[in-house]
Amino acid sequence: MTKSLNQILSLSDFEREARKLLPRPLYAYVSGAVEDEVSFETNLSSFGKYGFIPNILVNVSRVDTSMDLFGRQYSAPIGIAPMGLAAITSYRGDISLAQAAAKAQVPCIMSGSSLIKLEHVMETAPGTWFQAYLPGDEAQIEALIDRVAAARVETLVLTVDTPVAANRENNLRAGFSTPMRPSLRLAAQGISHPRWLINTFLKTLYRHGMPHFENNYATRGAPIMSANVLRDFSDRGHLDWAHVARIRARWKGPLIIKGILNPKDAAKAANLGIDGIIVSNHGGRQLDGSVAPLVVLPRIIDAAPDIVTMLDSGIRRGTDAIKAMALGAKAVFVGRPFNYAAIVAGEAGVSHAIKLIKDELTRDLGLLGVPLLSELDATALVELNHPAAL
Repeated sequence: MTKSLNQILSLSDFEREARKLLPRPLYAYVSGAVEDEVSFETNLSSFGKYGFIPNILVNVSRVDTSMDLFGRQYSAPIGIAPMGLAAITSYRGDISLAQAAAKAQVPCIMSGSSLIKLEHVMETAPGTWFQAYLPGDEAQIEALIDRVAAARVETLVLTVDTPVAANRENNLRAGFSTPMRPSLRLAAQGISHPRWLINTFLKTLYRHGMPHFENNYATRGAPIMSANVLRDFSDRGHLDWAHVARIRARWKGPLIIKGILNPKDAAKAANLGIDGIIVSNHGGRQLDGSVAPLVVLPRIIDAAPDIVTMLDSGIRRGTDAIKAMALGAKAVFVGRPFNYAAIVAGEAGVSHAIKLIKDELTRDLGLLGVPLLSELDATALVELNHPAAL
C-alpha cells in the first residue's frame, strides 16, 4: 500500500513508492543508467560542488518564479523532460504528464519513444513540446517533421546523443529488453505486482490494444513486443549537422537541440539558427563517463551566449534548479521523478510532484534573498573546492 500524497514530501519519496508498484524489469528501465552508472551518479553529485551565498534583509514577501520561454509564459522554469515508454509504466502516462504540466503552466516535452500518438497528447494538452528521434532516411525525416507540424506542435526538440544503442546492462540483468519479450520471469513479476498489472497493463490492452511505438515515424511504428523495434532504433548513426540544417529550414517554430555537452557543438547550433539547446547527458543513459551537464554549463554559455540554454540530468530539488539557473540556464527539466509520480498516482501524482519542486524553488529563492529570477546569477554561488572559494 502506497502512502497518500500528503505524506510524500519530496521528489525522492516518489521513487521509493514507485519501486513497490512496478515489476522489477520496468523499475530497472526507468531507474537505471548504463554500464557502471558513473554519469548518473556524477549528475547528482555535481550540484554539491557549489554552495549558496545568501543575501539578507531583502524583501522576499513576494517571490516571482514566472518566466517567458519561446513566446509562452510559464509559472516556473522547471519542466518535464521526455521519457520513453511512460504509458507502460503508468496508465496513459504521457497524457498524465502533459496534462499536469499544462495545468501547472510549466513546460513538458513528450518523448518520441512514446506509446501514445502525439496527436492525442496535443489535443488534451496543447502547447506540449515534442521530442523527436530522427529516422535515418531523409524522406522519413521530412515526413515526421510534417506530421509533427500538422499536430500543431509549437516547439520541436531534437535529441542528438543517441547515434548508437547504449549498453544498458542493468536492464538485461533485471529482465527488461527492447523489444519486450514474454517470459515466465516477466509473468511472475506482473502477477506479484497486481496494481500495475490490472490498472496499467491489462487496462491498456483492453482499452487500446497492444502498445506500439507511435511517434518514431510519420506512420505507426512497431508494437513493443515486435523484433522490428530494433530496426526502428538502429538507423541513426549517419545523422549529422547537415540534417539539422535541413530541419531548421523546414521547421517554422522554435527548434531545440537536446544532448549537447561540447561548447563547440553549442556554437554550431547557434550558427545554424537553432533557438535553444538542452545541455544533457541523457540522465546518464547513453555514454557512461560523460561529463555532468552542470559542470560544462558555464563553458557552453560562453561559447554560445545568445542561444537559449537549458539543462537536464540530475535535478532533484529546487536548490538544484537554482544552481543551474545561477550558472546561466534559462530553465531546467526533470525526468525520472515525474515518471515515478505518474506511477504512484497518475496525473494527481505528477501535479503533486510539480507543486513540491515549485514550492521548493519559491522557498529557496526567498531564503537566498533573490525574489526575482532575473536577479539570479553566479554571485549567489561559491565553488566549494576552489582555492579562493572563501
